Amino acid sequence: METNPIRLTEWSEGSGCGCKIAPAILEQILASSGSYSQKDPKLLVGNSSKDDAAVYQVSEDLAVINTVDFFTPIVDDPFDFGRISAANAISDIYAMGGKPIFANAILSWPVEKLVPELAAKVLEGAKSICNSAGIELAGGHSIAAKDPIFGLSVNGIIHPKKIKTNSGAKEGDLIFLTKPIGVGVLATALKRGKIQEKDYWNLLDTACKLNSIGEILGNHEEVHAMTDVTGFGLLGHLIEMAEGAGLSAEIELGRIPLIEGIQDYINQFIFPDNTYRNWNAFSSKVTGIQGMDLVKFCDPQTSGGLLIAVAPENKDWFEATMKQAKEVFWEIGRFMAAEEFRVRVV
Repeated sequence: METNPIRLTEWSEGSGCGCKIAPAILEQILASSGSYSQKDPKLLVGNSSKDDAAVYQVSEDLAVINTVDFFTPIVDDPFDFGRISAANAISDIYAMGGKPIFANAILSWPVEKLVPELAAKVLEGAKSICNSAGIELAGGHSIAAKDPIFGLSVNGIIHPKKIKTNSGAKEGDLIFLTKPIGVGVLATALKRGKIQEKDYWNLLDTACKLNSIGEILGNHEEVHAMTDVTGFGLLGHLIEMAEGAGLSAEIELGRIPLIEGIQDYINQFIFPDNTYRNWNAFSSKVTGIQGMDLVKFCDPQTSGGLLIAVAPENKDWFEATMKQAKEVFWEIGRFMAAEEFRVRVV
């Protein structure tokens, strides 16, 4: 782990997707602004569904996907900050089942306090991930401001009939997750100067990994719904999927994958403050979570894995497809008929 004379994480209270506006406040903003009122029939996916990206149909067999995602530093190294930010933003295209085609950068930089060379390193990191995704970092917009912020606006394409929304799950569908939980915990350990070097590399391995399997799964009707796990934690995004489909979800606690080593940090009460923000927002909709297990469900992820709903009769096909693509995955639960709670943990 490279040591930098300037620690980017000291320039922000939150970090990564953990600096998202709280769910209840965001809901108030969108509702009050009329953002849910969208009338263009060609806008296939917009604000009303709380999905990962907007989708606009341009022809019978082509739709354009657009997303924008940016945040304050989650790590100190500017190159790694750029890599994580880019992987996180591109993930929204994959979560819709789409193919990314190009991206534009969004950069806020305190130019009088942080040298331009550090910002250049951020862009280099982002370009490296864009190259891995097979897309160009085509341009962008920058401002001079007191907080370092970076992200991408990413454009993608998809067939209108192959869009994977977060609301398409069906009763009985199996729930799969493609990355372990714990990015928020490790980022907090880093910010507090408590992280072990091996755990830092685990953070990078997880957060920089592209969710490119989503583009492959977008071609298969056996997959009913997808979303990626980000700032609202596993619980928040599960609830969005369940509510969107008019269902509930049953999750097996022992099946939730964790990044190696994070339990030691949880035992030391090292996790993001926004973990409690997520718990306060979603606790009334879940049953079965006890004690510090709430961290596993509410830890805000940055560039987290995909949550995937698959018809149970297609389990063998799904697992074979994932193994052929050399993708890791965990089966963590199932969707069921709606009941009092949106998520039941057993």
